[in-house]
Amino acid sequence: MKKNLNYIDSVHRDGRIWNLSMAVLLLAFPMVVALVFKAAPDWNALLMGLISTAPMYWAVGFIETLTFVPMLGAGGSYLSFVTGNISNLKLPCALNALEQNQVSINSEEGEIISTIAIATSSIVTTIIIIIGVILIVPLTPVLEAPVLEPAFAQMLPALFGGLGVVFISKNWKISIAPIILMLALFIFVPALNAGTVGIMVPVGVVFTIAVSRILYKRGVL
Repeated sequence: MKKNLNYIDSVHRDGRIWNLSMAVLLLAFPMVVALVFKAAPDWNALLMGLISTAPMYWAVGFIETLTFVPMLGAGGSYLSFVTGNISNLKLPCALNALEQNQVSINSEEGEIISTIAIATSSIVTTIIIIIGVILIVPLTPVLEAPVLEPAFAQMLPALFGGLGVVFISKNWKISIAPIILMLALFIFVPALNAGTVGIMVPVGVVFTIAVSRILYKRGVL
């Protein structure tokens, strides 16, 4: 038990250090650019922009923390929130790794496996981006070919479809309510699009948990 506690303590300590360091670096870049080129922003416009947009990101950040951390674990959460692409990359990688190794995220093994999976996906993503930057010019005619355009449009649905089949097949009754909710929202609310995924994923998770609890209480599950 002491070993588990020491491991989690070290994860939180290192995670806080690296997350705060990344926050400083991200904020330092625009400040350095402004100082070097003597191009300070319009502070009034910046303040008004923050007032109109920041509360939404605070709400999303709060909801995502409550939603993703129990599924990613401590180490995986620190890595994911720094590297990004949680819902469409880090979370599927972590869940698949946990599934393949048949461990729970609440165990020390699950904590380690989730962290390794997310770290590996981050490294692979970085390598692919580097290769893409190097090859973007010679491959542009191929990538922009009309025959390949439909395939690129279906890459993300294909990823989630493959993962969805695995998890939905385990208990299809749980999947009915969130599928109906998301279809109804995206069909009848035109403002919802790919840019709102960060908000809709936590909403779908909370809704699914609530419906699942009701079904469990009624003996359906």
